[in-house]
Amino acid sequence: MYSKILSEGWKMRRIGDDGWLDAKVPGSVYTNLLNNGRMDDPYFRDNEDKARALMDYDYEYFNEFKFVEDKDYQECDEIFLVFDMIDTVADIYLNEEHLLSVANMHRRYEIPVKELLMSGRNRLRVIIHSPNKFIRSEFEKDPVLGAEDCSRGFPKIRKAHYMFGWDWGPRLPDAGLQGKVSFLYVKKAFFSSFYVKQEHTDGKVYLTTRALIKEAGKKSEIDLLNPDSIANDYVSRNTLDKYQVRVNVFSPDGEVIYENVKLGEKIEISNPKLWWPNGYGKHPLYRVKAELVYENEDVVDVWDKRIGLRTMEISREKDQYGEEFAHKVNGIKIFAMGADYIPQDNILGRVNKDRTRKLLETCVMSNFNCIRVWGGGYYPEDDFYDICDELGLVVWQDLMFACAVYRLSEDFEENIVEEVRENVRRLRHHASLGLWCGNNEMELFVGQGTWGAKNTLKSDYVKMYEYIFPKILKKEDPQTFYWPASPSSGGGFDNPNDENRGDVHYWEVWHGNQPFTAYRSFYFRYLSEFGFQSFPSVKTIESFTEPKDRNIFSYVMEKHQRNSVANGKIMNYMSQTFRYPESLDQLVYYSQLLQAEAIRYGVEHFRRNRGRCMGTVYWQLNDCWPVASWSSIDYYGRWKALQYYAKRFFAPLMISCAERGYLDQCVSVNDEIDSITKSIRLNIANETLSSHGVTVCWQLRDAYANVLRQEKESLVVDKLSSLWLPEVELSEALLHDNYVSYQLTENGNVISEGTVLFCPPKHFNFVEPNLNLRVEGDEIVVSASAYAKSVAIFNEEDNLVLSDNYFDLNAGERRVKVISGSLNGLKLTSI
Repeated sequence: MYSKILSEGWKMRRIGDDGWLDAKVPGSVYTNLLNNGRMDDPYFRDNEDKARALMDYDYEYFNEFKFVEDKDYQECDEIFLVFDMIDTVADIYLNEEHLLSVANMHRRYEIPVKELLMSGRNRLRVIIHSPNKFIRSEFEKDPVLGAEDCSRGFPKIRKAHYMFGWDWGPRLPDAGLQGKVSFLYVKKAFFSSFYVKQEHTDGKVYLTTRALIKEAGKKSEIDLLNPDSIANDYVSRNTLDKYQVRVNVFSPDGEVIYENVKLGEKIEISNPKLWWPNGYGKHPLYRVKAELVYENEDVVDVWDKRIGLRTMEISREKDQYGEEFAHKVNGIKIFAMGADYIPQDNILGRVNKDRTRKLLETCVMSNFNCIRVWGGGYYPEDDFYDICDELGLVVWQDLMFACAVYRLSEDFEENIVEEVRENVRRLRHHASLGLWCGNNEMELFVGQGTWGAKNTLKSDYVKMYEYIFPKILKKEDPQTFYWPASPSSGGGFDNPNDENRGDVHYWEVWHGNQPFTAYRSFYFRYLSEFGFQSFPSVKTIESFTEPKDRNIFSYVMEKHQRNSVANGKIMNYMSQTFRYPESLDQLVYYSQLLQAEAIRYGVEHFRRNRGRCMGTVYWQLNDCWPVASWSSIDYYGRWKALQYYAKRFFAPLMISCAERGYLDQCVSVNDEIDSITKSIRLNIANETLSSHGVTVCWQLRDAYANVLRQEKESLVVDKLSSLWLPEVELSEALLHDNYVSYQLTENGNVISEGTVLFCPPKHFNFVEPNLNLRVEGDEIVVSASAYAKSVAIFNEEDNLVLSDNYFDLNAGERRVKVISGSLNGLKLTSI
């Protein structure tokens, strides 16, 4: 079996227009309109509104291609016309014969066409129907609801929900042929499913394989290891004797270690090289190549993928607090550290392997071991998972259902069952696949009756996520854990955001206006969503604004802020922490520090309580357009302060400080209080598989960074542990004039450090630090004459990526390496 991609010769037009435009496939309506100068940049100012209106129309794709009845045609038994991703409601015609009506962008469609192809010129047409009109019409018939930031009716279409808007995304419901279009030539039969099962016993790994095939012209699947799977109405049992599967296994180095093993036979791998998440070991990948052979001669299909040898579980052991929730890899419970991933663009044609790799490599650079694929987007391309395999990122994979209610009609059930089955079969072999999750936030909100979820809609919810989907997973991927929702305590609307069971989404810091200190009141078992907003880089703001727009309360800036009260919320939190900003640059800088400090406050607290808490996955990693949001990396790939903070608070060996001071004892400077307790309690978190001999140092300093008091202690931190040091009271510390710095050293090298104030930065009596910098080779050397907090280095384009940034400097010098970006126009700032 092999394919011929149909990528050339495509045209597109709006239905009712005479003129055809050159079209890119894979691509979209927006891509083609932009390439042909027929629409303005939808991300600039408020052009989103005009772009959304363009999707009130239907569009037609057309390709007239030449087909030759060559040797390939003569030897094959069937030819399928394959669409990897049609977005979304479409009708397909070949030589004016209607082939299929489709309505799910999350599925792959294979249509038999051999008898319809003509020697010579053939005409392929695809009519893409307006997604806007579709959801309006369906909503009128049955007004089921979903997230309020989205266009009404979005749950009625199996299209990436975020395209209809979210509280960080625009309403830009692009459409088109988003995936490859190809012809698949099939001789005799092909693999419809190939599964590799792993068994880890006594230091060895045993692989067994299972295959389902389809014969050309037949709809039913044949299990080659199960004679009873053959349907007597169309084939005899002799069919099994016609097909064999030869399995070959290659080591991570490419060496053949098993050759021509029969299907179902156990393959023993001695001294296996295990796959580990980032930070715990290497990520070697074995290659499994299976050949489907017809009558001992012709290889008619090949399944060729990479796998990682590992066990991957979720531990839910009972303990003194309730029930833990932890990734368990190769028998080791790991602390999940990462972020929630959303689609990288609203125009999917702009997403490519290089862009995805750069984003995921940033995660590894920032010490992530985990990434959650959020359920309101789409199932990412194979490249995404291949890269996660290579980099050691455990993937929490949501199914594509989020913040909505769905009515489980027969047609809808059939559609989503095929969607889930196809994607599970496509992704289950990946070493990085950590778990399947049924949906995002629906158990929580449906259980509360949100979005009109009453009676039958609640019943439909339970059927989908607690019966239909787990049944599919049990059959198709029994070795991967299934979780009904995020957050959840296990299903049944049983207090899904329980602090002591399952995973939690905690939004009281931000949506609930609680201070950062609120994190310390909780000990969640696994925090899979929590976040805080900031503005993107000023350069990113300039990309979508005119100078007159550059006030955060302008119309355009509010169009690029989809959480309606967020700009005011940022300013409210800012007023609690910093002095009033005097420029847009300063406002952006402070907003990013607020975001970084908020998430740091939470992550450090939860890592200090390792064992009770076993995961912090913050919202969110990336953006799909230039916007103010919860992301740590903006649309153009610019790192916010949070991304640098993440590198520090996700460090395998990390020192942190639970300080006491103004923030945990006062609300206002006018509060009547006898005295404020000032103390520190240091903690070392060790998220490695080795014990470490380290030295802990701390200093009480004045604003000039002069040391007033200091202590040092050497100790051993056990592997996979969190070690508290005794609390130290610092009654002599001056609330507004003194601060504490602390360092963790190993073999004489500082590997983790930080500083804490006893009052908000706005009330600390900073002195002028006289910041300076110089460039020496690939390093920037920053110097200060006094304490400088949150030192940030920028270049003209604000696209520097450095080994460290937004750091505290206790006078003296700090060297940081330049990873990427120009050194033109360097400048410094600090609080």
